[in-house]
Amino acid sequence: MNRVELEPAYVLHNRLYRETSLIVEIFGRNTGRLGLVAKGARRPKSAMRGLLQPFHPLLLSWSGSGELGLLIAAEADGYVRPLAGKALFSGLYMNELLMRLMHRHDPHTALFHHYAVALEALAHGQRTDAVLRIFEKQVLESIGYGLVLDRDIDSGEPIQEDFAYRYQMERGPTSHVSDDADGVTVGGETLLSLARGSLESDRVLDEAKQLMRVVLRRYLGEKPLATRSLFRARSHSAGTTGR
Repeated sequence: MNRVELEPAYVLHNRLYRETSLIVEIFGRNTGRLGLVAKGARRPKSAMRGLLQPFHPLLLSWSGSGELGLLIAAEADGYVRPLAGKALFSGLYMNELLMRLMHRHDPHTALFHHYAVALEALAHGQRTDAVLRIFEKQVLESIGYGLVLDRDIDSGEPIQEDFAYRYQMERGPTSHVSDDADGVTVGGETLLSLARGSLESDRVLDEAKQLMRVVLRRYLGEKPLATRSLFRARSHSAGTTGR
C-alpha cells in the first residue's frame, strides 16, 4: 500500500460521506488531483474539522493506491487569506475548472504553483478577470492544449500588435480573416498580452475572455460550469436589488 507524507495540497471540492465523513477532492503538488476519504472529519472533536476547506494551503498525509485513498492527517501550511465576493466566486471557478479538466493521478507541479499564485492575487484584490484569463491559459498549457500566441500559423510571421487575427480552434491565429472562417476574431495586442501574462486594458480583457471561452468550450463539452451560472445569478440578483 502506498503512503504519502506531508504533501502540499489544496482542497478543490468535498462532499458528505456516510454520517461523519467526507470525500475530499484535492490538488497535490506532486500527485495531481485525487480523491481521499476523510473518516470522521465531521465529528465535533476531529482534528481535521474546519481544515478541509477550499483555498487553505495544507500538508496532507494519506495511504492507498486505488480510486480513493484514506486521509490520515491534515495540517495547515501557512497563513490563509480569505476570499470574499467576486474573488471567492473566481476561486470556486478555478477549482471547478481543475476538477473538469485534470485527470486523477496526473501530476502538474507547475500548475500547482500557478494556482497558488492566482489565489494570492485574488486575495490581494488584483483584477479578477485578468487573473482568471491567465490561469485559464496556464491550465490549457499544463494539460497539453496550449495556445499559439506568438506567430501567424499560416505565414509563420510574428504576431503584430496592430493586426486583427482569426483564432482557429486547434490551429491558432491567422491573419487570413474571412467571415466564414471558424474560431474567434482577436487583436494582435490581445494575443501578445496573453502570451506575456499581462492583461490591462478593458478591450484586451474583453477579447481575451471571448477567446478563452470559445477555446475552453471545446474541452469542457456541453455541460455548463456550475460556478459560471451561479455567478450570473448572483450578479443578476444584485443588479435587481439595486434598482
